[in-house]
Amino acid sequence: MTDALERAIEFASDTDVPIPYMQRTRDYYAAIGYTTPYRWAHYTDAPFTPLTKPLAQSRVAIITTASPFDATKGDQGPGAAYNSAAKFYQVYSGSIDNPPDLRISHIAYDRTHTTATDSNTWFPLPALKRLAAKGRIGSIAPHFFGAPTNRSHRVTIDTDAPEILTRCRADGVDAAILVPNCPVCHQTVSLVARHLEANGIATVVSGCAKDIVEHAALPRFLFNDFPLGNSAGKPHDVASQDFTIELALRVLESAPGPRTTVQSPLRWSEDASWKRDYNNIEQMSPEELARRRRDFDAQKAIATNIRNSAA
Repeated sequence: MTDALERAIEFASDTDVPIPYMQRTRDYYAAIGYTTPYRWAHYTDAPFTPLTKPLAQSRVAIITTASPFDATKGDQGPGAAYNSAAKFYQVYSGSIDNPPDLRISHIAYDRTHTTATDSNTWFPLPALKRLAAKGRIGSIAPHFFGAPTNRSHRVTIDTDAPEILTRCRADGVDAAILVPNCPVCHQTVSLVARHLEANGIATVVSGCAKDIVEHAALPRFLFNDFPLGNSAGKPHDVASQDFTIELALRVLESAPGPRTTVQSPLRWSEDASWKRDYNNIEQMSPEELARRRRDFDAQKAIATNIRNSAA
């Protein structure tokens, strides 16, 4: 087919597809010297818990991978470099009436195409409160829950997911919205969602890494084709944020069965070239890859010390 004919029938670019985060991540770490490929969580079936009551009568919780700001842990502000010192390694709870300042400097969100200046794009409490005020849901759980982003599947499955389930049950949660940020965050919340569903709590993940979530086989997934760090809508765009969480609720109540994926109609930009950049080694020089290896080793050492201290 000629280029002229393609333009005439208005085909989209072949590159305007969901980013292959698993392959990009494997290639990236191999390029900086870590040649043992990471094993992403993979299932072919999923547990599924239907809502037991209408959403207007249900209590809904938020589960996040964002970290509470701690001024003693270095730069965590908008656009900050990856900061492993800000990581957390245990599940935490926060009050929805007095939520902490949540940041994402500790994870690998898309620092090229988003600046992390609006926490509502990764922590949708204001949007959910607006929907609760309209009667769309019965109530918001009194606490939200922080899920540690852990590369260890076993720790997430055996320790963190059961702890989040215990806290959800204590708050009388009927359903949960899980909002990841980085690639591993998407795996983490997928494993948590599977555990909650297997134990009677309906879930929906609102995220940006389609391949990772579907590889882990989720009950319900709202795919937002945005740069990582914007799983709950566009920054400084309340209409986008409200639409995204409303759509997540629709997926929660209308999914016909497990492994339901719905793609949001919202687009980050009409220009899809942003999808070429995230951890794409084809766009990095040998010098850049060497620098990233040094930075990664330094951050890994910091994270290891913090994790060992917390153990």
